[in-house]
Amino acid sequence: MPDITHKLPPEAADFLSQYPDTAAVDAILADLSGVVRGKRYPIAELGKVLQSGFAIPGSVFMLDTQGESHDPDGIGFSDGDPDYLVKVIPGSLKPVPWAQRPLAQVMVTLEQADGTPYYYEPRNVLRRTVEKLNGLGLRPVVAFELEFYLIDRDRLPGGAPQPPISPATGRRDEGTQVYGMKTLDAFAEILDDMTRACAIQDVPTGAVTAEYAAGQFEINLEHVDDPLQAADDCVLFKRIIQGVAQKHGLQATFMAKPYLERAGSGMHMHVSLLDKTGGNVFDGGAAIASDTLRHAIGGVLEVLPESMTFLAPNVNSYRRFLPDIFVPTQRSWGFENRSVALRIPAGGGDARRIEHRIAGADANPYLALATLLAGIHKGIAEKTDPGPPWDGNASETYDETLPFRPRRAIERLTETCGLADYFGADYLRAYAACKEKELDRFESQISPLEYNWFLQAD
Repeated sequence: MPDITHKLPPEAADFLSQYPDTAAVDAILADLSGVVRGKRYPIAELGKVLQSGFAIPGSVFMLDTQGESHDPDGIGFSDGDPDYLVKVIPGSLKPVPWAQRPLAQVMVTLEQADGTPYYYEPRNVLRRTVEKLNGLGLRPVVAFELEFYLIDRDRLPGGAPQPPISPATGRRDEGTQVYGMKTLDAFAEILDDMTRACAIQDVPTGAVTAEYAAGQFEINLEHVDDPLQAADDCVLFKRIIQGVAQKHGLQATFMAKPYLERAGSGMHMHVSLLDKTGGNVFDGGAAIASDTLRHAIGGVLEVLPESMTFLAPNVNSYRRFLPDIFVPTQRSWGFENRSVALRIPAGGGDARRIEHRIAGADANPYLALATLLAGIHKGIAEKTDPGPPWDGNASETYDETLPFRPRRAIERLTETCGLADYFGADYLRAYAACKEKELDRFESQISPLEYNWFLQAD
């Protein structure tokens, strides 16, 4: 490898002095569906990537989950598919510890010709929403919790997944051992490798939990006071989990509902708000909830119908929403109640926060978090009343005001809906067009069940 350290900024020169065998650098971003895309450059071009950037079509952010471009709202074929300047996000240069050969990695963001953030990038949708809260003198502190499944790389007939073989017993686990320590011990090698990779990439993790089904786990991300960084960490976390699982001969999936008969995987978001003095405005002191917290809850519940297509972005996402399995089915809130949409966990002071429990693990973290912060801003600005907290089980029945089908959810994205002032009407229109085309494509296929039900011999 040629000596290029003299051409690099100090951060990159230090990196190569620590990892001199690095062969290439991956420049990555997360698209509309949360799929990680980007380019791989030979390490000799690291200086160019860091200092000058490179070009990529803006339409990369308007691809469906299969990577197809549907020209949503004229973005792609109709506008000539123009390139935009890609810039590296400062501080994102990290090693890729699960790679088969030594690799580096940077996260990138797009700029428009005038240097402003690219409008259709999900990260910049979140940025616009955060700026509105900053305008009120408020700074969000955010943490994500993600559930995921480890599955065997060998599928059942028809492509269905199956749990992995336990390293401890040599058999497939079938039962549910939620919080089971033996399960954590059995998979300790791969889970430790995952948290170690997170530490190497500066993705702050906390507790590790065995969840409600065989092969299902949750690893919590720590709170950070930069929402963009929190969502970046979430994107990196998913990539890490999938990469380490592959290294161990397994597959990790953040699919919302890979098994019909088992628990789905959610992406819970925890948010508190700090004022200019660093005080948590959600803390009500002697009161159970501050007025600001109540108004924030009211705003999030108000925009929930139009948020659903971001929180549950795929056909499979809606299979999570079943009664009595701790997945919310009502526009609801409450204290220490895991059946509600917005749970207020125990503990006041700095710990007072909203736990948003609706999003699936398949959601784009930038867009999902943007819906939550938009609702918080709207509720605080308009002093929205959330109504009384829910008492008892809030997931026995379905809320008729919430769209629990993908096309109904997409239809809620109008240019006058509550998210339009935050995401931008143009973005909502393009997103809806992309998801409608994806849904049309999905529904155009004949499933095996249709043959079983409707193919008549006579």
